[in-house]
Amino acid sequence: MNNHVVHKPSITLAGVTTRTTNAEEAGSNGRLPKLWETYFKNSTAVQAYSDQPAYLYALYTDYESDASGAYTVLIGHELKENIDRADMPFEHAAVPESEYLVFTSKKGPVYEVVAQAWMEIWNYFNDSKEVRAYTGDFELYDASSFDPANAEVRIYIAIQS
Repeated sequence: MNNHVVHKPSITLAGVTTRTTNAEEAGSNGRLPKLWETYFKNSTAVQAYSDQPAYLYALYTDYESDASGAYTVLIGHELKENIDRADMPFEHAAVPESEYLVFTSKKGPVYEVVAQAWMEIWNYFNDSKEVRAYTGDFELYDASSFDPANAEVRIYIAIQS
């Protein structure tokens, strides 16, 4: 898996959310599969609030501590500017402006390559000079060319500068 650093400005996402932990997701009662189901049942409605509906985000935010603590996941799309969030039927969250270390997964079945990429990311930060910021990390999917059987996913990890 290769990686590089980019600077990204803040954006706001809208979508569906849950709160979970990595320990919970490792077991049979993980919340993320159900969250993805909920997103796909509502994807057309969520996309209506975005100028770029082809870009699907899975945002990890509101970290309790580090990779071992609780965090919130939002699956959705970048919000159009000038949207009245009070009338929106979906949750919203900010992706903070930050330096991000971008990891690109191997190609393969989406659930396999994403899980493998996260394992490699956690291992990478065990011995890295870069330090995770735990302010907001995200997976970015290009739905316009997405093939779940042969996916390649970019994962953006906020780092301290």
